[in-house]
Amino acid sequence: MKAKCVMVLGTTSGAGKSWLSTALCRHYARQGLKVAPFKAQNMSNNARVVEGGEIGSAQYLQALAARVVPDVRMNPVLLKPEQDTRSQVVLLGQVSAELSASPWRRRSAKVWPAITEAFDALRAEHDVVVLEGAGSPAELNLKHSDIVNMRMARHADARCLVVSDIDRGGAFAHLYGTYQLLDSAERALIHGFVLNRFRGDASLLAPAPKMLKALTGVPTVATLPMWRHHGLPEEDGFFQLPGASTTSAEHLKTVAIVAYPRISNLDEFQPIQNVSQARLVWARTPSQLSHADWIILPGSKHTSGDLAWLRSQGLDRAIAAHAGAGGAVLGICGGLQMLGEVLADPHGIDGEGTGLGLLPLRTTFEAEKTVRRTTASFATLRGPWAALSGVELTGYEIHHGRTAPRPGSRGARLAVTDALGWQNARGNVLGLYLHGMFEDPRVMAALFGAVAPTLDSVFDGLADFITRHFRRGTLAALVR
Repeated sequence: MKAKCVMVLGTTSGAGKSWLSTALCRHYARQGLKVAPFKAQNMSNNARVVEGGEIGSAQYLQALAARVVPDVRMNPVLLKPEQDTRSQVVLLGQVSAELSASPWRRRSAKVWPAITEAFDALRAEHDVVVLEGAGSPAELNLKHSDIVNMRMARHADARCLVVSDIDRGGAFAHLYGTYQLLDSAERALIHGFVLNRFRGDASLLAPAPKMLKALTGVPTVATLPMWRHHGLPEEDGFFQLPGASTTSAEHLKTVAIVAYPRISNLDEFQPIQNVSQARLVWARTPSQLSHADWIILPGSKHTSGDLAWLRSQGLDRAIAAHAGAGGAVLGICGGLQMLGEVLADPHGIDGEGTGLGLLPLRTTFEAEKTVRRTTASFATLRGPWAALSGVELTGYEIHHGRTAPRPGSRGARLAVTDALGWQNARGNVLGLYLHGMFEDPRVMAALFGAVAPTLDSVFDGLADFITRHFRRGTLAALVR
């Protein structure tokens, strides 16, 4: 087979590319087609474990939406920012020390052969490939080194949609400007404009779509209404998660997640967002922790740096006060490491530091990275986490650190099998290495007495939504 290719481009980051790509994957899969997602290069600290290594969370979810097994070929290059000027480069699922050390502008030529080989293999095995671009395809400073937008579109001969976030304002200017900055061969690949996150009466947009088509020859094929509670995690930032500051008397627990600069795998908390029994707060100041029932320290791509930032904001004292008063604290992966006493870094992986001291643990960063899916069970737990006792969960590990109780300490109880988690003697502080805890329905039932919407129902809702709001016949024509 040689798959038809549909590509989603955006006028900006956060325009809705990942969301729309996921919806397209489920739409075409429901037509009986064999579908694969593809993003040549993703920059994100949200990653998932698949056979062969790790890929961006967006492509992992898109594969599930397409009803296929996630594959490292679906996101051959993953950039995981560690500092403002440094990223870890993951090539076909595995960390590449050589590429991570290579200057940004020299990477493209090195990774392009692997990207095209991965894409061509996927295309040969599927009926449809849904490609996702990155940022904007019209960034002039990046065009010569482009490997993810129009260079990929031309390689795939893809039929492209360009999506713009109309809620930000300036959507028609964004669409026209993006189109004008493409060359003629690239313009020929643009088959439709999409207006995303529209609020109000769509008839009031006239005559702008007609005028835009007169200027470009490209029709506006969909106006997608604002939809805050679709249930899919936001890829680009916690600040965009719907309802993050909602308050209501019916909420039973306020869950505050510390949002440090290098937060990772934040998408795993979307199930908390999807249940009515919780109020989710992303905290960057001590005052945002003051009324929390639980405080969660999530994963981090730079544990020592985020720990230093946490202290600079005074959050360390607020967390210690909360724990000292018996409040529930949970640390996941990097958050677990922060809860300990010592960060040792003999290989120069992350940096050394002194932890928060809420668990008597020592973490040593090792050169070899652990990347695997894991099934484990909670031991008999105490305190606010007692409801998890004996619950089995399936999740994933992505970490360089190796953590163990400090020799001679008696204040850490094994909380998860296979030395993947510990609890303090009082029972209110819990740390574990497994990501994905809240995505397991058994955990959600134990902690909230609730069942979050399944991913399958979320994907079907996305597909139903675009079927209603795209111009009739457009989606079929893209793969005809």
